[in-house]
Amino acid sequence: MHLSGIVSSGLGRAHVFMAQPHYQNQFKGVLGTGAWPGTLNIDLYGDNLSNYKGLRVLAGLEKGESAESAEPIRIQGFERSGRSFGGATAFKAEISRGGDEWISCAILIPDLTRHTQTAEVISSSFLREALPCEDGDEIIIRLI
Repeated sequence: MHLSGIVSSGLGRAHVFMAQPHYQNQFKGVLGTGAWPGTLNIDLYGDNLSNYKGLRVLAGLEKGESAESAEPIRIQGFERSGRSFGGATAFKAEISRGGDEWISCAILIPDLTRHTQTAEVISSSFLREALPCEDGDEIIIRLI
């Protein structure tokens, strides 16, 4: 499955969650190493939205037809100092700006998210520099 979309800025709060050791230990199972403490937001459009919805179905966030070729990886939530950190579902993928060079990544779908048309991508690399990309650039994601 491929998804295409446009890079967009988020709220800048993902780093608070991404830096948590509990999450980082689980990201090692997804990425093979820890994740950069932040996400790259990709706004999806057209047919990409139905493919993304299939991932959200697999993550248990929507009803409908699930994405057949995707394997969900559960990221467990936890509680620390009376604060709850929710779970998420990850899908291994690769990301590219032009289709020539691909960087290992994962689509991360938090259990509690307002994003229904925006994919949050995690990687061991700071993707804005590694791809490189900026808001408005088109990105391709392929699930592996």
